[in-house]
Amino acid sequence: MKVLLYTEGLKTIGKSGLGKAIQHQIKALEYVNVNYTLNPNDDYDILHINTYFPKSYMLAKRAKKNGKKIVYHAHSTEEDYKNGFIFSKQTSKMFKKWLIKCYKLGDVIVTPTLYSKKLLQGYKGLENKKIYAISNGIEMDFFKKDEKLGKKFRKDYGFSKNDKIIMGIGLYIERKGIVDFVELAKRLPEYKFIWFGYSPLAAATAPVKKAVNTKLPNLFFPGYVEQNVIKEAMCGVDLYIFPTLEETEGIPIIEACACKTNAIVRDIEIFDGWLEDGKNVYKAKDVDEFEKKIKDFFAGKLPSLTEEAYKIAESRDLRNVGKQLKNVYEELLR
Repeated sequence: MKVLLYTEGLKTIGKSGLGKAIQHQIKALEYVNVNYTLNPNDDYDILHINTYFPKSYMLAKRAKKNGKKIVYHAHSTEEDYKNGFIFSKQTSKMFKKWLIKCYKLGDVIVTPTLYSKKLLQGYKGLENKKIYAISNGIEMDFFKKDEKLGKKFRKDYGFSKNDKIIMGIGLYIERKGIVDFVELAKRLPEYKFIWFGYSPLAAATAPVKKAVNTKLPNLFFPGYVEQNVIKEAMCGVDLYIFPTLEETEGIPIIEACACKTNAIVRDIEIFDGWLEDGKNVYKAKDVDEFEKKIKDFFAGKLPSLTEEAYKIAESRDLRNVGKQLKNVYEELLR
């Protein structure tokens, strides 16, 4: 069995969550000794396709014609596209039609969560497709609590050991909750706020441009950084907040769980059933609730939940992800 892992425009998407998911996929298959290639000109038995761009669609069409089995990985939905860049709301219906056209080419579909599976099952044309919910996963050997790395992060970014630091991650898009993050920095000047991630502001909505250009002494936008810096930051900050409005999974919260970083997430459907308020994370519906829970956390009114959170990351270790993908491939060939 040989699998072609195909991702169109990897250099372009490499710094996004999707780019990270692809790297995880490669590692997951290596853990379980699945023979794979990244070269579309190689011989293969199964095409596992990760992108919905035109070349991906045409490759899937050719593979189908040649009798190859196809796994289409649904990393995107209309719902997580809608509140992204400028004109995304106006073009979301067209985008959904294109997604359906692409995903229908799969003999099976893989998507990161039960929530995204439910969304896809509601799309006309995909109701009868076999859809597997498999996490994009996390490399537990890499993401782990390390106090030395935490101290390095504080030193590198000019924070003192007494600073209370709140961290966010994501592209400069409205859906990630960056506007609320900046509003919280305004409301809570006693804490430091740092947001990692970058995308061109030319494509951002007006509220996002305004948020990112906000100048506050307690607000920092270092831009895109490599994974090792994210790990250092997770080990060095006091609190990770995830004010996202929509996700198909949300890998950074799993990284926070792995690094035993306390977290507050937006109370949205994607997190139902695995992230539980008061058990492994805290949840907030809006800016006011985020503000209250941040204050309560630093006042010692909300205990640390990191030991329970760690179990969430463990269950999504890439070794488990690899086993699940291997099962999908074997079942498909049978």
